[in-house]
Amino acid sequence: MRRWVPILMVVAAGLAWTGRMAAQVSPGPLARAHRELEGTLKCTQCHGTGKDAMPARCAACHKDVGWLAARNRGFHGSPAVKGKSCASCHPDHAGPDFQLVKWPEGTASRFDHRKAGWALEGSHRKIECEKCHVATYRASPAARLAAGGKSNWTGLEQTCTSCHEDIHRGALGETCTGCHDAGQWTVTPGFQHDTTAYPLTGKHRDVECDKCHATERLPLKRDPRGNPIPIYRPVPAQSCGTCHADVHKGAFGSNCSACHNTKGFSEITATRGFDHARTEFPLRGRHAVVKCADCHKDFTSEPGRRPPAETCATCHRVDPHAGTATLAGKAADCAACHGEAGFSPGVFPAERHNQTRYPLEGKHALVRCADCHRREPAGSASRWGAARVVIRPSFDACNVCHADQHGGQLAARSDRGECAACHKPAGWKPSGFDRTAHARTSLPLDGRHAELDCRACHGDARKGLRPLPNAARLGKARFALTGLETGCAECHADPHAGRFEPQGARPVAGGCAACHDARAFAPAAVDVARHQAFSFPLSGAHRATLCQACHRDMIPRTDRPAGSTLVAAGRAMAAPRFEARSDCVGCHAEQSRHGNQFAERKGKGSCDACHDEAAFAPASRFDHDRDAAFKLEGGHRPVPCGDCHKATSGAGGGPARVVYRPLSGKCEDCHARKPGRD
Repeated sequence: MRRWVPILMVVAAGLAWTGRMAAQVSPGPLARAHRELEGTLKCTQCHGTGKDAMPARCAACHKDVGWLAARNRGFHGSPAVKGKSCASCHPDHAGPDFQLVKWPEGTASRFDHRKAGWALEGSHRKIECEKCHVATYRASPAARLAAGGKSNWTGLEQTCTSCHEDIHRGALGETCTGCHDAGQWTVTPGFQHDTTAYPLTGKHRDVECDKCHATERLPLKRDPRGNPIPIYRPVPAQSCGTCHADVHKGAFGSNCSACHNTKGFSEITATRGFDHARTEFPLRGRHAVVKCADCHKDFTSEPGRRPPAETCATCHRVDPHAGTATLAGKAADCAACHGEAGFSPGVFPAERHNQTRYPLEGKHALVRCADCHRREPAGSASRWGAARVVIRPSFDACNVCHADQHGGQLAARSDRGECAACHKPAGWKPSGFDRTAHARTSLPLDGRHAELDCRACHGDARKGLRPLPNAARLGKARFALTGLETGCAECHADPHAGRFEPQGARPVAGGCAACHDARAFAPAAVDVARHQAFSFPLSGAHRATLCQACHRDMIPRTDRPAGSTLVAAGRAMAAPRFEARSDCVGCHAEQSRHGNQFAERKGKGSCDACHDEAAFAPASRFDHDRDAAFKLEGGHRPVPCGDCHKATSGAGGGPARVVYRPLSGKCEDCHARKPGRD
């Protein structure tokens, strides 16, 4: 600032000068750009003769700046600068090396271009000042007005074509920003081809503009330099043949889009393209994705357009089965076993397979072909052809395909454990070994045994039974087929503690089966007929008497838990002995009302002397005339027993008891007066 103060004072004094120049001396040397104005007699060329003459004098020399300011263009035409004195920014008389231009931001590279009326955007921000401010791009009239024509800071226009070549040769006008911006020239954010009459799809999106708009097929004009002027509208696009050569040479007409689309010439449009279903060979399955050229080698000839397709072998000429795929002794065409969906899996229908030596039944009808018709290992010599598929596998026995799931337990049988003895093609489970087959074993299935699941006895995790011996040899099925228990006590706990076993205290022929059957453990199967074999046959009312009435130890005990009778179930069971008295008073003591009245009689008062098993009353076996000392004759015969045999209370207040004997036989003991007396 100290340097500028005297200079500014000198400039101010010069501006205030009113024409008295005779005795004035220059305040200092001018900058090198103004050196031709040096001298005391040339002051008026810049300062003029009036107070405000200097700006006009500056504009008279710097015509380009004056031209821009007059039109409000550029930095000097902006509101922030226009109207200011030139000397306020560009003082002089400070010496020949003094820089008349002082940048507001310090340097040209930091200048805020918005102050010039044109903000730098996009790629323009990255360009150095000197790349644009060159004589080549000075297209404005201001360029011709610049003093000496050497200033490159003025004379540039804001139109794109003032710096950039118009590759469209004026065909789209001069307003480039309608399609482009300052980002990338190749990107046209302001233009979308989809808004035109010909939207770009598929491969057309990747085509360069000039390939369509500057092609020699169009009637192009040329600019003065001889460059072709592109045509943007109208561009003929009614048919593909306008741009593309017809490789079919007219064989399919001119409407290419009937078969092709813009995704690629080799891609056929299935939805609206050539309808192959209208031909003799509709395309289905894998045929629908085969390239046209794979079948149509040449579209120009009849065989090329319509190749023969009577059999699969027409195209698939190599037999992958080497002639082993035959039906009725003749080689079969591929279609006999394969479909158009693909060679694998095969589609040989089950109904046709049923005409072979191995009909498909049950689950076999659901098995994949490849599970039986396996492929031989690659590299091995094979008579089955390149496919190595065994067309006729062996099926003599189940174990040809199925592994022995039972660990060889049945290998000693005559059929060596053939699966079909127990299993059927309908399913591996349930087993076909039924009750009829089980009846031929040492344990026929009856009653509850017939309701059990096989694994309850044969499974390796059978609940309530002892572990199986040799469980490791059961095979993958984990199913025991040999060495199983057949005796009742081997599976069920014996509640009689061996009492009725052959070596027990009271052996019973037949063991458990003598009293129980397989329907249920309780009630026992002992009925009246079977009871006849015991020491007390049941007759009369005894036939309807509950077992517990005589066999008291059969009455269920509440202190013992109910549950399974299996040996490993852990149930504590009662041990009934089935000891019962066979004399009457052993069971009917509480019903006896006779006391010791008949103790002196023959048989010591045995009940069956007067009573039978049918009922206690009447006493069917007692004959009054035979068994008593008082015969019933005459009028005594219809007299009820109770009229003579009356109930009396026992001694000491005991229960009433009918007195049968001794009774008096005298008439007066029953009759108050004798007959014939008053």
